[in-house]
Order: sequence, then C-alpha cells, then structure tokens
Amino acid sequence: MSTQILVVAELHEGHVRKSTHSAITFARATGLPFAILVVGATAKAAAAEVTGFGATKVIAAEDAKLANPVCEAVAPTIAAIAKSGGFDVIATTASSFGKDVAPRVAAKLSAGYAPDISGVKAEGGKLTYKRPIYAGNAYGLCEITTPVQVVSVRQSEFQAAEPSGGASPVESVAATAPDAAAARVEFLGLEAAKSERPDLGEARVIISGGRALKEKFAEVLDPLANLLGAAVGASRAACDAGYAPPELQVGQTGRVVAPQLYVAIGISGAIQHLAGMKSSKTIVAINKDPDAPIFQVADYGLVADLFVAVPELVAELKKQA
Repeated sequence: MSTQILVVAELHEGHVRKSTHSAITFARATGLPFAILVVGATAKAAAAEVTGFGATKVIAAEDAKLANPVCEAVAPTIAAIAKSGGFDVIATTASSFGKDVAPRVAAKLSAGYAPDISGVKAEGGKLTYKRPIYAGNAYGLCEITTPVQVVSVRQSEFQAAEPSGGASPVESVAATAPDAAAARVEFLGLEAAKSERPDLGEARVIISGGRALKEKFAEVLDPLANLLGAAVGASRAACDAGYAPPELQVGQTGRVVAPQLYVAIGISGAIQHLAGMKSSKTIVAINKDPDAPIFQVADYGLVADLFVAVPELVAELKKQA
C-alpha cells in the first residue's frame, strides 16, 4: 500500500486559511496521494473550499463545540482520523496553529516530528525533509524512521497551491471527544489587531521598517504601503523600541515571510531579520549605511536618507498612478 498524506486545514472565521494551501503544495510535491482534513464548528461548509485541489477526498469533522478550538481539543480528532484512515504522513503549515497542534498529534501517534520543513524529496519509497538550521544560514536533511510521520511546512518555502480542477468527494466523520488535556485548557478570547492591510503571511508586497524610523514609523511607511496595497512589517529593534506593534515583527523570532516584493527601509539586516525574509522573490533595501548587511541579500539597494528617499518615492508613484 502506498504512502498516504493527511493535510490538516486551518480554519479562521469559518473559512480555510490560505496558509493551508502551502501544506497542499507540500503534499503535491511528494507525488503521493493525499486527503485534506477540516476540523471545526463549520467544517462541512469550509470543506467545500478545498475540493478543487486534487485531494483523494476531503474529510469534514464538524462539532459545534469547536467554534473556538484549542489544539488540545482538536488533536484527538486529527490523531484518530489519521490512525483509522491509515495515513502515514500528517502535514500542517508551520503557522501558530500548526506548530501548536502538530507535536500533540505526533505524541498521540508515537510519530517522529520534523517541524518547519522547507523542502521534500521522495525517492525509493522514502521522504527526505530539508530543514533550516542556524537561523536559516544552513540547511540539514533528515528522515523520519517511525511508521507515522508528522511535519509542519514553512509557508515561505512552499507557494500557496492553486486549484487544479475537479471536485474531491467530501466525507463527514464524527469528531473525537477531547481528552483530559483539553479539560485543563479554557478558551478565554482572541485579541486580534484589526487592519485593512493584507496579512503578513499572505501579502504579495511587504514594506518593512527598522528602528531608524523612530516615532515616524507609520508616518513614513503608511503612504507607501497604501499605494502598493502592501502589508507593513518591522524589525525586532523597531518593535522592541515601541515604534511598531509586536505582531508586525519579521524575523527568526517573528513572522517568516516570502512575498513577491519585500522593501526593507532603515533595516540594517541582522541575521535574525534575514532569517525571516530572505526567501522573498525581490528584495529592495533603503539605508544610509552602504555597509549595511541588508545590501548583501538585496536585489536593488539605495544608499540614501530614508526620510528623504521614501517621500520622493511616494511622490513619483503618485505621478504614475
């Protein structure tokens, strides 16, 4: 019997998050058959959103009690379906949800776990995973030797899958009752920053600023981001200094992104920041220090005072609009 992959979808406000499409791309890259699992209070309706991606089937485990699911409550259902369905590989995207639920599922299945993978190679019936190490400055290859494998997929390395046509059948199954671990966890609420801008993990264009912007962080970056329909990011130094909220942080300890265009303004380019954005398709850097490390990874660099260069760039873009 050939290896089968189970892709675990992530739900947000009743819909499948686009980040799930990266895990689907991973499954396609192996050339192996895969199914998609949707767990939550709106699982049946959300399952219809992923029927066109070439899965052998879409499994919907709906339970009204999972309207605000915590991973301790979801993991038993994922593990039970993986076991009963004979799935050999369980894949999630390496989002906050994926990184939370994947090790719990691995523990329930006595499975080896490879987190944050950036590549996969299928050869001779084995899967070899590529993982970043040393803050992304090197990569290692690993194999999981347990009968069942669990992986989380780095969204910046696997592009979001597009529908391939067709319509996968939807199979409804019952959710598994939460275990003792879920009884000790209570969902109190979600505090999410509201913004009309794209999410950092899904944006095609990101404008990021560093500590050099100081109190003018939003004043300088927002006009450019508005013109380009871009998300706004920040270095850890800018966030630590209070010039930008922590949810905008890009880097090793923040968000890992790979947009089509990444514009780094007033960012020196420390290793920790580069680890979060160097997979961007095109990198543009604006910095007055010609020796700033950011220029070593930039496709285009401008040595200039950002407080002069960025407003001039905005003015030129307005002329072209």
